[in-house]
Amino acid sequence: MRSVLNFNAKWAFSKQADAVPDKLPSDWVWVNLPHSWNAIDGQDGGNDYYRGTCYYAKSVEKHGLPEADRLYLEINGANSSAKVYLNGEEIASHDGGYSTWRVDFTDKVSDTNLFVIAVDNSANDRVYPQNADFTFYGGLYRDVNIIGVSESHFDLDYYGGPGIMVTPQVSGGNAKVEVEVFLTNAKDNQKLRYRLLDKEGNEVAYCEKQAAETKAEFEISDVHLWHGRKDPYLYTAKVCLVEDGEVLDNISTRFGCRSFEIDPEKGFILNGEKYPLRGVSRHQDRWGIGNALLPEHHREDAELIYEVGATTIRLAHYQHDRYFYDLCDEMGFVIWAEIPYISSHMPGGRENTVSQMKELVVQNYNHPSIVVWGLSNEITMAGKSSDDLLENHRILNDMVHEMDSTRLTTIAVVSMCSIDDPYIQIPDVVSFNHYFGWYGGDTTMNGPWFDDFHAKYPDIPVGMSEYGCEALNWHTSDPQQGDYTEEYQAYYHEELIKQLFSREYIWATHVWNMFDFGADARAEGGENGQNHKGLITFDRKYKKDSFYAYKAWLSDEKFVHLCGKRYVDRVEDVTKVTVYSNMPEVELFANGVSLGKKASDEHFFYFDVPNAGETKLTAVAGEFTDESVIRKVDSFNEAYRLREQGAVLNWFDITAPEGFYSLNDKLSDIMMSEQGRAFFGGMMRKMMSSLGDGAASAMGEGAMMGEGLMKMMGGFTVIRLTSLLGAANVKFTKEELLGINAQLNQIPRV
Repeated sequence: MRSVLNFNAKWAFSKQADAVPDKLPSDWVWVNLPHSWNAIDGQDGGNDYYRGTCYYAKSVEKHGLPEADRLYLEINGANSSAKVYLNGEEIASHDGGYSTWRVDFTDKVSDTNLFVIAVDNSANDRVYPQNADFTFYGGLYRDVNIIGVSESHFDLDYYGGPGIMVTPQVSGGNAKVEVEVFLTNAKDNQKLRYRLLDKEGNEVAYCEKQAAETKAEFEISDVHLWHGRKDPYLYTAKVCLVEDGEVLDNISTRFGCRSFEIDPEKGFILNGEKYPLRGVSRHQDRWGIGNALLPEHHREDAELIYEVGATTIRLAHYQHDRYFYDLCDEMGFVIWAEIPYISSHMPGGRENTVSQMKELVVQNYNHPSIVVWGLSNEITMAGKSSDDLLENHRILNDMVHEMDSTRLTTIAVVSMCSIDDPYIQIPDVVSFNHYFGWYGGDTTMNGPWFDDFHAKYPDIPVGMSEYGCEALNWHTSDPQQGDYTEEYQAYYHEELIKQLFSREYIWATHVWNMFDFGADARAEGGENGQNHKGLITFDRKYKKDSFYAYKAWLSDEKFVHLCGKRYVDRVEDVTKVTVYSNMPEVELFANGVSLGKKASDEHFFYFDVPNAGETKLTAVAGEFTDESVIRKVDSFNEAYRLREQGAVLNWFDITAPEGFYSLNDKLSDIMMSEQGRAFFGGMMRKMMSSLGDGAASAMGEGAMMGEGLMKMMGGFTVIRLTSLLGAANVKFTKEELLGINAQLNQIPRV
């Protein structure tokens, strides 16, 4: 029988070692797995987290290993490349930091066995990802196991797969279920026993075949469908390998019976019913932990996503933990799963995209939650697609369809990419990453952009794979694009919800992101090293107001939420207070006095509240209440105002004489002046020359280009544009910025 020994405890670890030891080192530090060496420096800013080779070592006596014919070391996540040594000899290597892989070490076992795993997350030109807006945490950050099996066993060698594939096909009220298994060293006298069980453990089908017959077909009458969050019903397939009545090996997997289609007009359809996919994207890391998550962390993430009411999750930008896919099956999320073929196409990376895609599909084929395989993300960041990029995508697309005929393929397209780029025609469906209202443009551009795409390409299902804006603990009564306040983030998502959710043809929407996450290269928003677009903070402790905007639209759990709880001190005599609820009517009380009732079909309720002294606010919706406090102050509380760490110049340090422009003005406003247009033209020439041909080409090919790109960029203030361009190595000194501001101070405002 198969046995699994968890191998997580007490590994010796070294970041300083430069060679494989021949005995267990006494001067290394002890760690338990899962572990990442970038749990701190990968999320504190500076883009200086350690990227290199680190070593893990563990010694085990032969009698401490399972008694079995064959022994495998199973590594569920080593980022991003790794080599395994046993007693000083290299026995395996693997490229790709997010999938399971195994090593048969049976023939190398000694009385005392020293395992050393060298894990490397250093930069290279062949293993994805290498260029992306998140931290590439190094480490053995998922479980490591030792698996013992008989000489004849279910396959453990093929791309880390489970050795079993279950393919249900629903027809009317029944389902045909094909179960295929993969065997190693099978013998003629061996048999396979197949069983299908319902959710309660009752047997619904059984058959016995010779071991050579590795496929069995069943029919489930009156099948209970897997129907997303409404009814995530799961069956189980169990198969035993038997010889002379003795079970040599056994394997099982859960599966769900469901049908789906993605219609370019009607969106996502599940089991013949419209089932709008409205949800979030998820990165797997956490504050102070990196990506070395425990099961309770994964479950908490899934439960928080469930609470917000999401029907779908985009699991970006890599293969996630097997346990999280299991949770998605159980809780009924519809999943987009993808590989980290991201940002920059590497001519030397094609083989790695193929192997990572094979691992993703083989290891996760049985999950009913998965409906699309993502081929790439923002891969044309450096410009329009090349012939090599196109060929890489066609190879992946064809391979996925050959491996899995039951699901569709998709890509996430960077906003600047031309909608006529040929690579958009390759997958079955597409989605776009748009940040109108945050990275340029304004919120009103989002819905019309999709209408334009849909009008030009009515047969291509189109979705929104990323949208969002950053918010920290900054606050204002006058939210503006780029201010990083919780109030602007709430406003942004209110507008996007209304535009995206009202367009039935958009097949899926995924907020970027459910949680703040580590991006060590980032230096914005006043807290470096993180991307703060999450609806929830990095530590999962605080749900931002925008979280409740989505809960009001998506969740059936009745509630009422008063926005602005962290924004207490306010200077205005009458202040705006927003309430979110999925109840039809909300009443607001100020110190026990009713300010009236509001009704809203959009779930957003706005009140003008007199602000004098200290006021206790109480929002009431049916039987539900929520409370907050505001307080009148004479001057703005500077603790609410963003001060960027390491900023060359903050917006409040800029001179802005009345009647003239400054760095704090939007480009669109400056362009209204003839002098302003001339000034902006000169500034653009400097930016383009600094960006280089590739990025300049990308911008020139941009979102509906010409007028569309100008609208997008027009939403930036000059100071914010110069700050964001720092990520593309377009640097401005303080003196240069002050000089630009002095020039703008001479241009009369139109």
